[in-house]
Amino acid sequence: MSVEPLIIEGGRIVDPSSNRDEVGDLFLRDGVVSTPFARDKARVIDAKGKVVSPGLVDIHVHFREPGQTHKEDVGSGTRAAAAGGFTTVVCMPNTSPPCDNPATIRYINNAIAENAVVKVHTTGCLTKGMEGDSLAPIGSLKKAGVVAVTDDGRCVQNNALMRQVATYSEMFDLPVMDHCQDTSLTEGSVMHEGDWSLRLGLKGWPAAAEDIIVSRNIILSELTRAHIHMQHVSSAGSVSLLRRAKQRGVAVSGEASPHHISLTDKYLGGYDPVFKMNPPLRSEDHRLALIEGLRDGTLDCIATDHAPHRNYEKDVELDSAPFGITGLETSLPVCLETLHRSSGFSLSEVIDLMTRKPAGLLDLQAGTLSEGADADVTIFDSEKEWTPTIDGFQSRSDNSPWLGQTLRGQVETTIVQGRIVYEDGKIL
Repeated sequence: MSVEPLIIEGGRIVDPSSNRDEVGDLFLRDGVVSTPFARDKARVIDAKGKVVSPGLVDIHVHFREPGQTHKEDVGSGTRAAAAGGFTTVVCMPNTSPPCDNPATIRYINNAIAENAVVKVHTTGCLTKGMEGDSLAPIGSLKKAGVVAVTDDGRCVQNNALMRQVATYSEMFDLPVMDHCQDTSLTEGSVMHEGDWSLRLGLKGWPAAAEDIIVSRNIILSELTRAHIHMQHVSSAGSVSLLRRAKQRGVAVSGEASPHHISLTDKYLGGYDPVFKMNPPLRSEDHRLALIEGLRDGTLDCIATDHAPHRNYEKDVELDSAPFGITGLETSLPVCLETLHRSSGFSLSEVIDLMTRKPAGLLDLQAGTLSEGADADVTIFDSEKEWTPTIDGFQSRSDNSPWLGQTLRGQVETTIVQGRIVYEDGKIL
């Protein structure tokens, strides 16, 4: 189906993949970034005073379909992605049933074909049923189209099995994405182990529970040559371990989430379950270590870990509440505030962490405005203030700590393969 040619006029075009940061016009025709063509043949979008970037890329989202569509499904999840400026996302396999077989992958791909408004890639499980007992059919999952394997939400505790996972994944050229948690140290834990857990009388979740698994994965990556990616890194120790491993050339990588770089465990002081996350929000020294990890390249990208839950599920006592928050619709302004305005990152560096770098980790064709690339574009006002509301969210869930808070930086238009999918607060 043909799409209307577009000229995005007079915006600040920031494309780290081509070292471009200049005011100019961007031409989109036949679904790709084009050479200039006549103005009278296209719709012109006035982007003066706005930033024009590659469509944002998120390699870590939960869309809950199949099995928990009351929280989110592919349709609502991708609408949330579009509203947040994301044009490509990678969904996790911890659905019900889990994505440990080609049939479930085909089911999700059908839902994507019917309902998605942005590009969605799937992942498959590391182990059958995500039980951590036996290997999932990684070769069959690769044939079904997954771009990585992960048991996200759970962590394989058996080191011999994790070695098998790494060996087979390397054979099939699939990255392993790991949720790093030694569960023997976290049973019954709800928040970071530190001063605040002592004050609140809540069982602490030590940073060592993450550091031990990151260490294990570095050793196994060296042994098998598999690319192992550490999801939602939260501890200073993990950053230090990854930094030294990368200096030795080990094939490991890591991501940081907007909430872990912007919030700390002190927010649990009111026992509010909306701040309960896995891994937990940690102390200020850990938060600052994550930012330094992003600055020096130890951590490779930003990923939201968008984890929707309905308000009645979160509106319970802290011990009983599920872990996680939504993140797709607030990620960009949170990162602009935390990294660009407060930590000295350039605008281009922030966009790089949310476009080219995550796309490169999983070899996705995304994150660039180079001529001939898919016309995936985000236009945003980096200074516009707005307040997230329940009614304003496209996600089916609203478990966000930024509800009612003033944020600065708002997405105005999201374009996928040359087609406008989100504009002026509405899905088109």
